[in-house]
Amino acid sequence: MKLLVLGGTQFLGRHIAAEALERRHQLTLFTRGRTRPGLFPAAEHLIGDRDGRLDALRGGSWDVVVDCSGYLPRVVADSARLLAAAVERYVFISSVSVYPDYSRPGIDESAAVATIEDETVEQIDEHTYGPLKALCERAVEEALPGRALIVRPGLIVGPDDPTDRFTYWPVRIAAGGRVLAPGDPSAPAQWIDARDLAAFVVDQAEHRSTGVVNAVGPAQPATLGELLETCVCELAPPGTELCWVDDAFLADQEVEPWSDLPLYLGGDPSMIGFEQISGERARAAGLRHRPLADTVRDTLAWHRQDDGEIARSGFKLSRERESELLASYRNR
Repeated sequence: MKLLVLGGTQFLGRHIAAEALERRHQLTLFTRGRTRPGLFPAAEHLIGDRDGRLDALRGGSWDVVVDCSGYLPRVVADSARLLAAAVERYVFISSVSVYPDYSRPGIDESAAVATIEDETVEQIDEHTYGPLKALCERAVEEALPGRALIVRPGLIVGPDDPTDRFTYWPVRIAAGGRVLAPGDPSAPAQWIDARDLAAFVVDQAEHRSTGVVNAVGPAQPATLGELLETCVCELAPPGTELCWVDDAFLADQEVEPWSDLPLYLGGDPSMIGFEQISGERARAAGLRHRPLADTVRDTLAWHRQDDGEIARSGFKLSRERESELLASYRNR
C-alpha cells in the first residue's frame, strides 16, 4: 500500500508511521520538517505546511492518506480537496469530543455532533475544539463522498504523549508516598494506547474502510480505581498509599477536574457518558487493546528516557500542592 500521513513524527502520527513501515508499506510523510527531521529515513519526506503550503503534495498519488494533524475546517478542506483525485481513501483522525452531550453512557456513532454558531472561528479551546473537529469531518466527507473513514478516538495515551494527561499517574505513583486519588474509585475511565490505535488505523487503511468509528478502550469497562491500582501494582515502591479524596472537598479547594488531575471528571453528572463511549463498532472491526499494565510500564519508561525534543504540557498538580491538599483533607 502507498500510504501518505499528514504529520507522522509526533505521538499518534509517529506510531502510525512506525506501524506502516513495520508492515512494509510504502510511506510518505508530509510535515513542516521541524519535529525529529531525521526520523524514519525509510519513508519519503515531503516538506510543507497544512496552512497554505501544500505544493509538495501536488502530482502525487497514494492509496490512502491518514490525516492526524487536522484541527481547523478550512485547513482540512484544503488538503481534502487537493488529495481527492490523488488518493482512494481519506482517513481523518477526529475525536469523541465532537459529541456535545455526555449526560448518558453508551454514546455511539449515530449520536449528533456539536455545532458552532460562527463556523469561521479558528481559536481552539475547550468550547470550540469539538465543534471544529466536527466541521473538519464534514469537510473531508464533502471532498471525498463515500471514500472517507472518520476515526473518533477517546483519550490517547502511552509513549510519546506530549500532553501528560495520562502520564501523570504512572510517574506520580512510581514516586511513591501518599498519593492523592481523586473522587470515587468506581468512576468509569476510558483510554486507548496510541500503539493500539495506530495498528487499528493501518488495518482500516489496508481494508479501505469507510464510515465513522469510535476508537475507545479498554475492551471491558474500567474504572479510575483500576487504573491507579494497576499503577501501584506495577510501578510503586513499598509503602505507597492511594488516599482517596472526595469530590466535594476537591471542588472546595478549586482542584480542576481533568486539568489538575487527569482522567478525573469531578463527579459531574452531566459528564457521566464521557468515559463510557461505545466502542463496539471498532472492536467488531478489529480494534484490539494491550493489557493496561503494559501501557503504564511503557509510559513510565518513555517518560524516564524522554530527550525533551517534544514540548510537553507538564504535570499540573505539584507535589507541594498535593501534600497541602492531603494534609487539609486529613485535618478537616
